[in-house]
Amino acid sequence: MTATLGSPAPSAPKAVYFDNAASTPLDPQVLEAMLPFMLEHVGNPSSIHSHGRKLRAAIENARKTIAHLINAAPAEVFFTSGGTEGDNYAAVGSIRTLGLRHAITSPLEHHAVLHTLEALAKTDGIELSFVRHDEHGQLDLGHLEELLATHPRSFVSLMHANNEIGNLNDIQTIGEICQRYNAIYHTDTVQTMGHYPHDLQQLKAHFVVGSAHKLHGPKGVGFVYNRAGTQIEPLLHGGSQERNVRAGTENVAGIVGLAKAMEIAYHGMSDHQRHIQGLKARFIAQLTAGIEDVQFNGTSAHADKSLYTVLNVSLPPSEISEMLLFNLDISRVSVSGGSACTSGANAGSHVLTALGSDPNRGAIRFSMSKLNTEAEVDFAVAQLAKLYRKVAV
Repeated sequence: MTATLGSPAPSAPKAVYFDNAASTPLDPQVLEAMLPFMLEHVGNPSSIHSHGRKLRAAIENARKTIAHLINAAPAEVFFTSGGTEGDNYAAVGSIRTLGLRHAITSPLEHHAVLHTLEALAKTDGIELSFVRHDEHGQLDLGHLEELLATHPRSFVSLMHANNEIGNLNDIQTIGEICQRYNAIYHTDTVQTMGHYPHDLQQLKAHFVVGSAHKLHGPKGVGFVYNRAGTQIEPLLHGGSQERNVRAGTENVAGIVGLAKAMEIAYHGMSDHQRHIQGLKARFIAQLTAGIEDVQFNGTSAHADKSLYTVLNVSLPPSEISEMLLFNLDISRVSVSGGSACTSGANAGSHVLTALGSDPNRGAIRFSMSKLNTEAEVDFAVAQLAKLYRKVAV
């Protein structure tokens, strides 16, 4: 759908979903590819009979598809249950197998990284350092180099794009810095895989992690790229699946769905990016015009510095700030206050806290996908503006 800002929009939708950074809707083409492996093809891919061999072939074809898309060798792609497992595998395996005694990350990383490294600091006695960042969440790569000069051969984990504020990190430069100091570099690309091209022959990373449900694939499946020559101990022990790297019967339907979702994402990447960037620009313009003193957290309002699918909005202090997400849900708008992984009784964004954000201001993460429309943007902004007008009255 194309239209200029301010043009008449179609009739308002019944409800809108702008929490795609948490999980995207399953693409019908992905479901179609998965169904035969849920309904027809039975057996275990480790079995040597014809039923098992058919499933094994499907897994290896999926592996080849993903490897081709990210310019890696098929032997460097291992299937997991998702991003959290991939992050844990890289961190725990690297530190314990390679005897690393120091890890470097940032306070803005996903908890799958932060909590894992904090646990390793307690159980394995590693030293943990944090790269400095500015008030917008941009990392100080000079400080990263200082840390590595003092602690070469460290484990470094810095994500490609922040899942809450959308900040993009220069992972190419980070990888080159790590290479100079013989460090092991892991990057969580869960939010960018399928949204940006990744050439793992050029990127100086030892581990890269992706998750299917962030790119219109199924939940519960992902992959980790493990650069050849960097062999670490498995996180899960048991069978010899995934060439002894990840024990457990493979999620064949999920793996097939992951590969199909990746294929669709890569082939339509330019069109999807253009469409979503248009939605984000519309959000920024309408929020700025419709709500007084609206601000944007991190670099999420800067097209060249942020993930185009994420916009993190800081709203003026109000009596509805604490119930903002609930009120929007009642108004049929589904969004997040930060990361879905921090929702619940202990809700609160560690990322916004690290940036020194005003706790009295409400924060909303709008995250968009190729399936969202301009009409949905208009509806979401109208419902939010209506809440603030009611308070003003």
